[in-house]
Amino acid sequence: QVQLVESGGGLVQPGGSLRLSCVASGRIFSIYAIAWYRQAPGRTRELVASISNGGFTNYADPVKGRFTISRDNAKNTVNLQMNSLEPEDTAVYYCHILDTFHWGQGTQVTVSS
Repeated sequence: QVQLVESGGGLVQPGGSLRLSCVASGRIFSIYAIAWYRQAPGRTRELVASISNGGFTNYADPVKGRFTISRDNAKNTVNLQMNSLEPEDTAVYYCHILDTFHWGQGTQVTVSS
């Protein structure tokens, strides 16, 4: 059974940085593309960034130039480095294995002064 566990969320001031991590159990992690999604209160869940099994990355326009997604298949880990955070980035962030039903439980990111 595949489990995804996110960590690294918290409260940060505007302009600050956070690094989210997603650790997966199971052997399928290195085969699939992995993505980070986020959901703010009252809004639908949206894609933030994704990375293919070969390392090809894709970013949503609002985070381009500020967020960086990376993966370490040997450690079954995907990270999301978030810089220059804005209040609009406040949301619960989820790790997801694309083309599967596997999601993490989410980690809260709050950007506020």
